[in-house]
Amino acid sequence: LRLDAGLVIVRKPGKLPYKTHRTSYALEYGQDSVEMHIDAITANDRVLLVDDVLATGGTMAAVAQMIEHSEGKLEELAVLIELAFLNGRSKLKHNVFSVIQY
Repeated sequence: LRLDAGLVIVRKPGKLPYKTHRTSYALEYGQDSVEMHIDAITANDRVLLVDDVLATGGTMAAVAQMIEHSEGKLEELAVLIELAFLNGRSKLKHNVFSVIQY
């Protein structure tokens, strides 16, 4: 509220109540998908992508792809915990800020 910023929720398929974009991404053992409302981000919206954990980078890369498809401007990615030994940062083409690294 203080930042006068919105919040966009990205969830597993079937969890959001409106029309969505869906992006699939590879896992070590298969595939998964995430969805975001189609009207959540519009052209030139500035976006900070925030997640709890950065592991292999697949989920964040998929969400970044959806943001770019919506013509949003992805400014930076931020995570609480980065599992650096999994090298997920290498899959991402944006700056990543992490509070804790293992």
